[in-house]
Amino acid sequence: MIGEMISYIRKEHKLTKAEIARGTNINTGHLTHIEKGERNPSHKVLRNMCKTMGIPYRPLMYTYDKELTEEHLSYKIESHIPYKQIPTFDTLGSLIDCPANMPGASIAVKITDAAMEPKLKQDSYVYIEFNTPLDNRDIGLFCYQDKMLIRRFIVRKDGVVLRAEDKNVADIFLDRKDNFYIVGKVIGTNLD
Repeated sequence: MIGEMISYIRKEHKLTKAEIARGTNINTGHLTHIEKGERNPSHKVLRNMCKTMGIPYRPLMYTYDKELTEEHLSYKIESHIPYKQIPTFDTLGSLIDCPANMPGASIAVKITDAAMEPKLKQDSYVYIEFNTPLDNRDIGLFCYQDKMLIRRFIVRKDGVVLRAEDKNVADIFLDRKDNFYIVGKVIGTNLD
């Protein structure tokens, strides 16, 4: 996934491979292999690429060891990963133990409503793995219309749906071009 993201960002910033190669001290052939997913950049090269493209390093780093499927490519996952943004927290929480069987967890988020019950209980915590591509029916943390939502991710031929488990909460129907971001994947709860 890191290669697809680098290619997408480079093109979005209207940079050539030669410009990125010069800024990172690698050759364009090596960059081509990285963008095709045939090689991964070292952490140093990735840091230099991010500096050259004028973006923060850490959000892109979360995509480093992720693999993409045809389904991910079909909904253009790279345009829905917030590579130059990070989540904010309006209130500070505390620390929560991270189970050993969830080594990819980046943060824990408290469920503040009943929209995902009975699957995710209100006032429980979910563990989120940042910038992870979602498969059909996965539960994720999304940024949509400047709000953070935990919803089930449904991929359809005509677009994407963000669905609550509570049938009284309306589905959010998204076109592939809509401005939404996949912040991360729910990989478990503190109740598991």
